[in-house]
Amino acid sequence: MNYLRTALALGLLYLVLIQPNHPAAMTWGALGLFPLELPVIVAALVAMGAGRGGLVLRVVLVVAMVVIALLKLADFGTFIAFNRGFNLVADYNLLPAAWDLARGSIGLAMAALALGGAVALVALLALALWWTTGVFSSLTPAARPRAIAALLLVPATAIAVAEIGQARRAWFLPPAVSNAIPGAAFTARVGLERVEQIRTTRADLARFRTAAQQDSMRDVAPLFDRLGTRDFVLVYVESYGRSSFENPLYIPTHTATLQTIEGDLAARGLAMRSGWARAPMVGGQSWLAHGSVASGMWLDTQARYRALIASPRRTLFHYAQDAGRRTVAIKPAHVFPWPEGDYFGFDAIYNAADLGYEGQPFNWVTMPDQFTLHALDRLERSDPDRTPLVVQVALVSSHAPWVPIPELVDWDDIGTGTIFDQWALSGDPPEVVWRDHDRVRDQFRLAVDYSLQSVGAWAARHAGDPPLMVVLGDHEPARFVSGVDGFDVPVHVIGPADLVDRFADLDWTEGMIPSPATPSIRMDGMRDALLSRLGSGATP
Repeated sequence: MNYLRTALALGLLYLVLIQPNHPAAMTWGALGLFPLELPVIVAALVAMGAGRGGLVLRVVLVVAMVVIALLKLADFGTFIAFNRGFNLVADYNLLPAAWDLARGSIGLAMAALALGGAVALVALLALALWWTTGVFSSLTPAARPRAIAALLLVPATAIAVAEIGQARRAWFLPPAVSNAIPGAAFTARVGLERVEQIRTTRADLARFRTAAQQDSMRDVAPLFDRLGTRDFVLVYVESYGRSSFENPLYIPTHTATLQTIEGDLAARGLAMRSGWARAPMVGGQSWLAHGSVASGMWLDTQARYRALIASPRRTLFHYAQDAGRRTVAIKPAHVFPWPEGDYFGFDAIYNAADLGYEGQPFNWVTMPDQFTLHALDRLERSDPDRTPLVVQVALVSSHAPWVPIPELVDWDDIGTGTIFDQWALSGDPPEVVWRDHDRVRDQFRLAVDYSLQSVGAWAARHAGDPPLMVVLGDHEPARFVSGVDGFDVPVHVIGPADLVDRFADLDWTEGMIPSPATPSIRMDGMRDALLSRLGSGATP
C-alpha cells in the first residue's frame, strides 16, 4: 500500500512539473521530458522529515507549485490569444477583461459556473500537492535514510541549476555534460523568469516615463490647418489585419469588398490610399493600439498604458483641441465608465449607453457598426454650424465571438436600432460555434466583411461633403484565426484628393488594396505622421 501511495505521489508531482505553458508544447512527447526538480523536491522532503522544518518546506513548495502552475496556465492562454507570455506586472487587468468577455459571450450563469469550476480545480490541485508532499516528508523517520536524502540533494540540485543556466544562456556546458543531463528544470525556470520579468518590466517603465516627456511636436504650430473646415475621422476596424490579404480563407471575400468600395467611392469623386501599420500586439487589448496611435508611444503592455495616462504626454487629440477643433470618442464596446478617457483629450466620450441603441446586443458586441457610425452623425455631425471635429471611432462588430452578424440596412431605417433585432438572436450561439475552429474562422471572415461594408457605406453616404477618414485595423485576431505571423494591419486614407495625396510620400498605394511590398509604419509613428501631413507647421 505504501508503494502504491508513493508511486501515485510521484506521478502527480511529475505531471505538475512537466505542465507546458505553450500550445505547441502540448504533445505526447512532453510526457517524456524528465523534470529535474522532481529528485530535488523528493530528496528535500525526505531529508526534512515530518517535523516543523518539513511542514514549512511543504507550505513553501505547495504555494510555489500552485502559483507556477497558474502562471503556466496564464501563459498558455495569452500565447493563444496574444502570441506572448503572461506578464505579472502588466497583465493582471486581463482577468476582469476575460470575465467581461465570458459573461457577454456565454452569459452570466455559465461564466459564473466556469469561474467556480476553475477555483475548485485550483483548490483541488493545492490539496493534492499537500497530500503528495506529505507522502514524502513522512516516508521515513529514520535518521540514516534522511541523511542519504540530504546527500543526494546536492548533486540533484547541481544538475538542475546547471540545466537552468544552460537554458538561460548564463553559461555554456561542454557538449558531453549538456547531453548527459537527463531532463529539464522547466518549472523552476518559469518561476525564475517571472522574478526577473518583474525587475525588467519595472526598468522598462522607468525608461518609458522618461521618453513620454520628450515630445518633438510640443511647440509645433499650426496643426490641422490643412483640413480647413473638414472633419477628421479616425476609424478602427476590430481584428482587421494583414490576414485579410494573405490568408486564402479571407482574401476572396475581403479584397472583393474593398474593390467594390474603391469603385463606388472613386465614382463619387473620393480619393483613396492604402498602406500598413505595425500594431504592438495581436489578439486583443485594442486600447493599446488606440493609445499608441494617439500618443506616439509604443504601448505593447498594459503597464506602459498605465504609465502613459499618468504622464504629461500630449496626444493627437490634445493638439486638435489646441487647433480649435472639437474632439470626440465613439466607444460602443465600453459598457462601463472609461476614466482613462479623461487623459486623452476628448471633449466628449460616447460609451455604449450614450449612443442610443435600443436593439438587442449581439452577444458580447453591444451594437452593429452601422448603428455606431449612424450615431456619430446624429450626435455630432448633424449641426451645420458646429466646430470641425477630430473623432476616434472604435468599431466592434468584428470583435470575437463573431456571432451573430447583422446585415446592412437603409440608413434612414436605422432609428433606435431595433431593426437589427432580426439578426441579433439568429444562428448558433458562441458556445456551439466555438467548438469548431473552422466555423470560428468563417464567422470571423463574415464579421470583418460586414465591418468593411459598413465603413464603405458610411464614406459613400458622405461623399458629397467628405471628411478625411483614416481607417485601420487595431490588431490581428488570435493566431489560430489569422493564420499569419505578423503584426501588420491595413491603413486606408479616404477623402478629398488634395488631402489624401499628402500621404503619397509614405508610398501608400492608390485605392483600397495596399501593396504587400509597402513598408509598414509602427503605430507609435502614426501620430506624428498625421500631424505633419495635416498641419503646415510640421514637416513630414
